Amino acid sequence: MAGVFFYNGDWYDESPRVTGPMDHAFWMSSTVFDGARSFQGMAPDLDKHCARLARSARALGFEPTMETGEVLDLCTQAVRKLPKESELYIRPMYFARGGFIDPEPDSAEFILAVYDSPMPDASGFSAHFAKERRPARDMAPTDAKASCLYPNSGRAVAAARKAGFDNAILMDANDNVAEFATANIWIAKDGVLFTPAATGCFLAGITRERVKILAEAAGIEVQETFMSREDVMNADEIFNSGNFGKIMPVTRIENRELQPGPVAAKLRKMYMEFARDSQLF
Repeated sequence: MAGVFFYNGDWYDESPRVTGPMDHAFWMSSTVFDGARSFQGMAPDLDKHCARLARSARALGFEPTMETGEVLDLCTQAVRKLPKESELYIRPMYFARGGFIDPEPDSAEFILAVYDSPMPDASGFSAHFAKERRPARDMAPTDAKASCLYPNSGRAVAAARKAGFDNAILMDANDNVAEFATANIWIAKDGVLFTPAATGCFLAGITRERVKILAEAAGIEVQETFMSREDVMNADEIFNSGNFGKIMPVTRIENRELQPGPVAAKLRKMYMEFARDSQLF
């Protein structure tokens, strides 16, 4: 896997080994990250991802050591070190070294990984409803893109694959639809787009916000609302929005087969047109 890494003022061609069992991040999961994409030299909304990283660090109780502009500059430098045709995952991170139960606020360190990660096939994916749920915002640091939140999503994905699906839909504590295990969820019904209301139990993602902006620019009504299983099962279209694959349609939900729909296709095309304005080189 080709990639570049930045830590403590130096660039590396291989992942540096930086932590151990006495570090707070190692045993108490005081780690936050953000994920952006670069493909064909473009990096859409990279500035927003870098800004969210700092918010996530503060939400976990430690202070970022770099300004957002500095993080953005390092991410841009990293992308330019790799071939323009690369499909990259851009992952800036903070982790805390000190602390016992809570991390020491001034012990955060920054590290950046930018590496090959091919874009997934956009033809569609299958999903089912998971038994795992998203925690309420008073149960976990749901206002951060925190690594400690992802094992539950990982369990949902593993169970989905074992059952013959690609992904899973997680409900919230009140049995409302929250999100896919790895991305935000959208449905289209009778020409209107619906996505779960941002109640704080999941991250209302940067790509989700971009999809909302694009849809409204195209004259498509968008409603952020509470959604049930029945709403999803009866939708005309189901698709996701997320950094890893951007916009991808669902082609099977439980035992119901679907065709990729025109709304998701239109929004994906609009997104790729928008992305061209983010050319780095």
